[in-house]
Amino acid sequence: MDTSVITAKGLHRTYGSGKDAFEAVRGVDLHVRRGELFALLGTNGAGKTSTLEVLEGLAPATAGQVRILGHDPLRERTRVRPRMGIMLQDAGFPPELTAAETARMWHGTLSRPLPVEQALAAVGLEDRGGVRVASLSGGEQRRLDLALALMSRPEVLFLDEPTTGLDPQSRRTTWELVRGLLDDGVTVMLTTHYLEEAEALADRLAIMHAGRVAREGTVAEIVAAETATIAFADGAGVARLDLSALPALAAAPSVERHTWTLTSTDLQATLTALLTEAARTGAALADLDARSASLEQAFLAVATDADHAHDARRPATAAA
Repeated sequence: MDTSVITAKGLHRTYGSGKDAFEAVRGVDLHVRRGELFALLGTNGAGKTSTLEVLEGLAPATAGQVRILGHDPLRERTRVRPRMGIMLQDAGFPPELTAAETARMWHGTLSRPLPVEQALAAVGLEDRGGVRVASLSGGEQRRLDLALALMSRPEVLFLDEPTTGLDPQSRRTTWELVRGLLDDGVTVMLTTHYLEEAEALADRLAIMHAGRVAREGTVAEIVAAETATIAFADGAGVARLDLSALPALAAAPSVERHTWTLTSTDLQATLTALLTEAARTGAALADLDARSASLEQAFLAVATDADHAHDARRPATAAA
């Protein structure tokens, strides 16, 4: 039984036509299950916003199929939109209205909305209802936008850069709010430039580059393809270490600016052997730092691999 709430199959989106056509999304497949938070990440120009707009029913697909709760979000908008919440990157609120007036205006467009006061309180704006939007801080405007997205009691929630402009405490508060929605069975699709946000919240994620999904899976699955790192200062006795004999090394040990760096496919095995070797030889491993692979590392690897592929396709120039 297919439990997908958000589905894209062979999704393409092209801007323009003929020789001026630009294909922003190039055959994307996505499946997001009920009650899951799926993070859509990407390098600049990767196509994630273009993908999100099609999923939200704000733009048509050039090719492929999209379904939200079993319906086409564009052609069957009236069946889908009441069950969705959307937080855009820029809501464009009327600046002369107060936060409460803006919320009441949106409240009147919904079929079963939360009370205005409850929606504002959910994002910590209960004391700012009488303040004009133009006088709210950027972070407060983002929280107002989130309040409106939550007001419809959505089954599916799209969050496009929801914590941009928020201070660290407000960002953590927003994370807790989102976790509460997930506990209630809401399905969430998130885009964010804060990789720690995706690590903290996502059940699964996809990293897009050049219109395609480069990697997809849980954070652990995506990070598993990367190597761990061990670093230490080039201090007393380090020259006596037989570093090349350590197990699970991903590459030859290197030293730069008086710091040794080891990359490992099995951090525990390499680190255990390194400490054993240091104890045997009496070497001092000053400033020892051991780190597992991270989502940031995987994200950068996608961008780097793509850049290398682009360089390989570039025609060689004749030497001067």
